[in-house]
Order: sequence, then structure tokens, then C-alpha cells
Amino acid sequence: MAKHASNKLSPAERPSAKVASPSRSTELGLMALAWLMVTSFYVLASLGAKGHMPPHLWLFLTIIVTISIGLHFAVRHYAPNSSQVLLPIATLLNGVGYVEIARWNPPLAAYQAMWVFISALGVVITLKLVRHVRDLDRYRYLTLLAAIALLLMPLIPHFGEGVNGARLWVRVGSISFQPVEVAKILLAFFFASYFAANRELLSTPTQRIGRWLIVPPKTLLPILFAWGFAIAILGAENDIGFALLLFALFLSLLWVTTGLKTYLLLGVGLFAGGALFAADFFSQVHHRVTLWLDPWSAVNFAYSHQLAYGWFSLAAGGITGTGLGLGQSGSVPYITTDMIFAAVGEELGFLGVILVLCLFAAFVGEGFRIAQRANSDFVRLAATALSAIMGFQAFFIMAGVLRILPFTGITLPFMAYGGSSLFANYIIVALLLRISDENNTERRGGEVRAVQFAHE
Repeated sequence: MAKHASNKLSPAERPSAKVASPSRSTELGLMALAWLMVTSFYVLASLGAKGHMPPHLWLFLTIIVTISIGLHFAVRHYAPNSSQVLLPIATLLNGVGYVEIARWNPPLAAYQAMWVFISALGVVITLKLVRHVRDLDRYRYLTLLAAIALLLMPLIPHFGEGVNGARLWVRVGSISFQPVEVAKILLAFFFASYFAANRELLSTPTQRIGRWLIVPPKTLLPILFAWGFAIAILGAENDIGFALLLFALFLSLLWVTTGLKTYLLLGVGLFAGGALFAADFFSQVHHRVTLWLDPWSAVNFAYSHQLAYGWFSLAAGGITGTGLGLGQSGSVPYITTDMIFAAVGEELGFLGVILVLCLFAAFVGEGFRIAQRANSDFVRLAATALSAIMGFQAFFIMAGVLRILPFTGITLPFMAYGGSSLFANYIIVALLLRISDENNTERRGGEVRAVQFAHE
């Protein structure tokens, strides 16, 4: 009987374990679309406001294209398998915000351009240094200590400074920044690490009290202490925006980790009790809630006129907007920081607002998709936390401008003027890109190993 031919492939015929880097043409095409939109907006804003083309149009276009191309090639080199939509979304949001900043405060626009460049360098450095996000799980309590140190910095005499009642800034010479912007990222990694390590204990009630089984309290004490201490510091600094952000982040990660609705009910109870306590004992919280409930009173209007003018601007925008360069939002206090959403709503109208909302929804949705593909609890929770930070921060400031929630004054990610905020948001982009690259690289490697095994 004839021997059957062997079905094994020779080494030359076997699939290579090395997977070619995918083309990132989708990212480059979306970036080109973002450049086209931002440049068009920039030209229209100048024509509407001044009646002529921007004097330095080619310089503006060269700067944004150079920075974007540099980021594109850095991602292609350090994270070739990462998501191709995060960077274009951030670029478009950043560009629309820059157009409004340049429209209302050109000197600030120059500083914002400098911070865009610094943030781009931050992305490259983060991608180069952080090769595996799962390695950060080793530094759980180190990240907590670093976050607490950053939160405490504004309380140091002659070092921290208050702005509009909130003591969130640190000044070193002529440079000032908000340490809390970096601290929120460190706390996200601490929460992710702790919840991943204690997922089973947090999800399984084992201690009996009467007829009820509950989660062992000692499991919750360290995380409650870390969260409570952070909230207390932010309370001492008279800031409700980041306190609310950290509360929402903590509660959402706890629910994602365990899936227990009991924690949601507990969180609502804690929030209600904390809100009543803060409204009575923290002056800024009481002040913000009072302005939210009754902004039109003669006493409150001296402080709430910022919001009122922002509402007038939004109303003037209507569905399609007044047109870029034709709005009257210049009388709105802090139009390039706290109220930039109102400026966009006036000149781009309801359609522009929907564009911004869709871009943030797409960013957060992509972040959650990256989290779902993660191969470890820590990485999955870290990606969820980073995406949630972006979503909650955007929601809180936009809801404050629209009077859905009390106005917090935190910055609208990528769009509002602010160097430390912009830098931190781009670091979040870099970390999500790194996680996405890890996920896709491991999956592609698994596919190659499966093909090799099938042919052996």
C-alpha cells in the first residue's frame, strides 16, 4: 500500500509568526478630514469677524498638519495595531476649540498652540515609555501616594493659589498648572488595580448579618478610604467638579467590576447624604446649588450672569448657528474656558452641539470597545476608567452650561483653553492607544499561532 503524503508543511511554507504592521490609512484619512474641517472653520471665523482671510493661514495649516503627521508616524511606530479613530476625534475636537479660542482671545490661542505641541510630545513619550499597561498594576499604592501628593500640592502655602474660589492651581515661577488633572489618571489606575485584585471578594457576599449576606467590610475599607480622602482634599480646595468626577468614576468602576445593583443603591445613598452635608458645610457647593436653583434672582444674578449670558448665546444660535465669526459671545465671562460650549452652540448652532456630542460619544464608545477586548481585569478596568473620565468630564461641564446639573466649571476636554487639562487628555489618548495596540497584537499573535498549529 502506498504511503500517504505527509500533510506537514516545510518551514518555508509555514505562515510567518511575524505579522506585518497594518496600514493606518484610515487614521490618516480621518486626520485629513479633520484638518480640512478645522481649516475651513478657521477661515470662516476670520471672514465673518474681520471680513478677510486669516493673515497667517499657511502657518496655521502647517502647524496643525506637522503636529498631526508627527503623531501619526509616532503611533505607527510605537503602537501600529492601535485604534485608528481616537487620534482623529481628539484632533477635530481640539481644532474646533482652538478656532473659538482664536476667535475670542488670540493671545490665548498662541499659548494653546504651544500646549498642543507639548501634549503631542507627551503622547510620544508615553507610548515610548509605557510598553505594557498591565505592568502598571505593580505600582498600585505608589500611584495612590502620587495622586494624593498631587492633590495636596495646591494646599501648600505660597505654592498653591486659588482661582474663582477653588484652590486647584500650583504656580512655579511664571508657570501654573492643575495637579488634579494628572491625579485623576493616577487614581483611575489605582481604582482599576484594587478592583481587579479584589473582584471576587467584592462580588461575593460571605459575611452574614442576621438574615442578610454582605460583602466583608474590610474589603471595602481601603478603597473607601482612598476615595473619601481624595474627596475630602477636593472639598478643602473648594472644588465640586473634580469631586463629582471622582465619585462617578469610583461608583461606575465598582459596578462594572461586580455587576451588583446594591452598590448603585449604596452610591445613590452616599451621594444624597454627601450632597446634603456639602451643601450645608462647604460654601462653594452651597453657592453653586443656589445659583442652579434660582439663577434669576436679584441677589444671585450678580454671580449667575455668566450662565445667563451663555444661555442667551445658545438661544441666538438656534438650529444652524449665527455662523462662524458672527456670534456675540464675547460678553460671556470665561468664554474660552468654562463657557466654550456656549460659544460653539451660538456660532455652529444645535447642529454644532450635536457634532460635539457625537464626537465625545464616539470617543467614549471606542474606549469601551477597547476595554471589552482587554485580556486582563486590570487592563479592562483601566481602559474603562480612562474612557469614563473623558465621558463624565464632558457631560458634567455641558450639563452645567445647559442647567441640567449645577455648574462645576471643569474644562471641556480638548476644546477649552487650559494647558494641564489638554496635556492630561492627550495622555489618556496615548494610554488608550497603548491598550488597543496590546489587545490587537495579542489577538493577531494568537491567530498566527492557531494557523501554525493547524498546519503542523
